[in-house]
Amino acid sequence: MLKQVTIVATAAAMWSGIAAAQENRIDMVRPDAPELAAHGQQAIGVRTIELLNPDQIDIVNVEAGKDHPRYDRPLTVEVWYPADTTEQGGTYEGVYLRDGETQVTLTGRAVRDAEPLAGDNAPYPLVIISHGYPGNRFLLSHLAENLATKGYVVASIDHTDSTYNDQNKFGSTLVNRPLDQKFVLNEMERLSAEADGFLSGMVETGNAAIVGYSMGGYGAMISAGAGVTQASTEYDWGAPDGTLGIHLSGSDTYATLPDERVKAVVAFAPWGMNTGFWDAEGLKGVAKPVFIVAGSVDDVSLYEGGVKTIYDLSVNAPARFLLTFENANHNAAAPMPAPAQSWKHSEKLGFAPFEHYADAVWDTVRMNNIAQHFVTAFLGKYLKNDNEMEAYLDLIPNAADGVFALEENGNPKPEHTYWKGFGDRTAKGLTLQHATAAE
Repeated sequence: MLKQVTIVATAAAMWSGIAAAQENRIDMVRPDAPELAAHGQQAIGVRTIELLNPDQIDIVNVEAGKDHPRYDRPLTVEVWYPADTTEQGGTYEGVYLRDGETQVTLTGRAVRDAEPLAGDNAPYPLVIISHGYPGNRFLLSHLAENLATKGYVVASIDHTDSTYNDQNKFGSTLVNRPLDQKFVLNEMERLSAEADGFLSGMVETGNAAIVGYSMGGYGAMISAGAGVTQASTEYDWGAPDGTLGIHLSGSDTYATLPDERVKAVVAFAPWGMNTGFWDAEGLKGVAKPVFIVAGSVDDVSLYEGGVKTIYDLSVNAPARFLLTFENANHNAAAPMPAPAQSWKHSEKLGFAPFEHYADAVWDTVRMNNIAQHFVTAFLGKYLKNDNEMEAYLDLIPNAADGVFALEENGNPKPEHTYWKGFGDRTAKGLTLQHATAAE
């Protein structure tokens, strides 16, 4: 009888775990997460808005030697914001997976269309999120929710021609990423200035950051001041008919793109160094604090000769950081946990969409929590001017070299050098490099 009861209890626990996985939660924080990964106290809302950027070059339909066609470029944007509500939690319906066909429901903390918390609490610093190629506006939704609970308005873009269910020619992504980011910044400013809109008075657009992953990181680096190489504007597989020339290092158009309203940039696995889009001269143009996140075995953007080289050559950034997950690949810390439905093999892709979200070595929630911790510290310092955040960034480079030594009351002993905010043994496999423009 005891054996039968045990089997039944074990089966019940197993099915309970499966049911929880089916919820596809994006707001999980592990018990071993670093201190700043925890959600803030603020209730949050979320709303979907549709924007239209008029009279843009239609990169997909450009033909060499012909007039460049133009169109009004649509962008769908998910906006998270501090909300005036006692409710907590909601779902995101009809979210496409990597195959561009399967739609799933995600579960998180935001309340759909909740009343914004304006008045004396507003305006809030702005964070713009830019996904990879392909991707969508929910790929970093775990980070978006986390930041919104800490008093930010977060706008995550569905980049036209670059989403799972709208994946078009790569040249559109190359040209439009930084343009989309700046347009959304302008639109958030417009919406905040409106007297009767839901974002009225909510957004401090003069105090903004851009967070990008992979191709979103490529766009974020251009937005931070990095100009691309002449060779990259001429690739036959790249942007057609010289249309990438607007981002060419040293050009007049490149000089006008970086925006003084953007105070900081976070780039997860930024793409481009591996294929000759950047060089030392172009990366000298980076003039904003940048926090770069990488996996040490990234085989898409590369690490040595790729992401780490972007960090090394951004010598004029007022401050630059490189957080490295040892033995992680291109998916380091950015994608949300793989939805349960992504585990199934896709005949269309030839692999399970799970591979698009997960890492072979690191747990996704673990990486997400570490990213939440460091992005909170970085944006807290550079957008909220919170000097207490400096202690979470000024760390010994290799976490493995840290000594964990606390008094019984929790105060650090003189020999304590462990990464601030991390519990004993929980910073393994991480390094954090840091330099300033003077170094």
